[in-house]
Amino acid sequence: MNKTEVFQAYDQYILSTYSRTPVIFVKGKGMTLVDITGKKYFDFFSGWGVNNVGHCHPKVMSAVRDQIGTLIHIPNNFYHPHQAKLAKEIIRWSFPGKVFFCNSGAEGCEAAIKFARAYGSKTRRHEIITMTNSFHGRTLGALAATGQAKYQNGFHPLPPGFKTIPFNDIDALKTAVNDQTIAILLELVQGEGGINIAGKEYIRQIRELCTQKDILLILDEVQTGMGRTGEIFGFRHYGIEPDLMILAKALGGGLPIGALVVKRSIADVFKPGMHASTFGGSPLVCKASLGTFKAIFADKMLGNARKMGPYLIGRLNALKGKFKCIQEVRGLGLMIGIQLNIEGKGIFEACLRHGLIINCTQGNILRIMPALNVTKKQIDKAVHILEKAITEVAS
Repeated sequence: MNKTEVFQAYDQYILSTYSRTPVIFVKGKGMTLVDITGKKYFDFFSGWGVNNVGHCHPKVMSAVRDQIGTLIHIPNNFYHPHQAKLAKEIIRWSFPGKVFFCNSGAEGCEAAIKFARAYGSKTRRHEIITMTNSFHGRTLGALAATGQAKYQNGFHPLPPGFKTIPFNDIDALKTAVNDQTIAILLELVQGEGGINIAGKEYIRQIRELCTQKDILLILDEVQTGMGRTGEIFGFRHYGIEPDLMILAKALGGGLPIGALVVKRSIADVFKPGMHASTFGGSPLVCKASLGTFKAIFADKMLGNARKMGPYLIGRLNALKGKFKCIQEVRGLGLMIGIQLNIEGKGIFEACLRHGLIINCTQGNILRIMPALNVTKKQIDKAVHILEKAITEVAS
């Protein structure tokens, strides 16, 4: 299909659930994407944080090629070794527990909600506290947990049992907790919400409160997981462990896989038949995920993210000194936001014209999330393009 035919087919056959940017990509390798005209783009957004190891990483591709001709899918009432290996790998790097596999972050969130409700059923507790500006997915349960009304509009009535409070406000949280509270669900860094970072003391106090009151601490690590913050999982920055952790996005190296990790001491709450996923944890996606873990650790990407994150933030802060439209640069590892005092859409579009892919969220936050193996040279090139774009739009 040529460019016109692709656009026409989308208009005629694809539901309009996205406001799409008129670029058609056909190839990707590392941090480079190529469109249908042959133009190359520098990917500093990693597909909403999916491509943490870059596009088509050799270790992921090798794993997929090895598996795709052997066994792609079997039902989950049978066993296969790659699911066992992957669960063991996740637990190795997180906390003692058990894993449920699904296909996406929203599904992982739904599993966490069901688990929390099941955990609280004996004590008749059901309420889950969530945070303003959070984002947990598009399915109804995950949407009810999301603290942004703009995503909920048109879908009411949403499932009851959720209470949303200000993020990073421990007093608001303590006030919100009551005898119906069974879980607290939050992101350590709010991605869609604008790269808002949870304070260390805030998280420590939440963990303490949850332990005291037998409340489940559920961390949505869909975006912060798999090395994005410079640690394999974001909670490692905080010196605590959650009771439940939701994973997805980068877990499959580009293939769709999600997971719910549950602390071992409470894992038996779920019994056979209480929850399931037809495609969750298939041989193919598990092998891809194992290849992703291998790429992250063999290529020492965590250490690189810990070095390149501050370097990139430093380069962006230098731009802040040049442009009055930049209010703040904030981030953790390679999950970085630039807060503007103007709309960010024009800068996003200018970057795209010059071959740099970033994201704009909340109207005025530029979200930057390159692959974990990004180099100083690549950062310098991206910042140069960003500077050019800001000059064009904001000067």
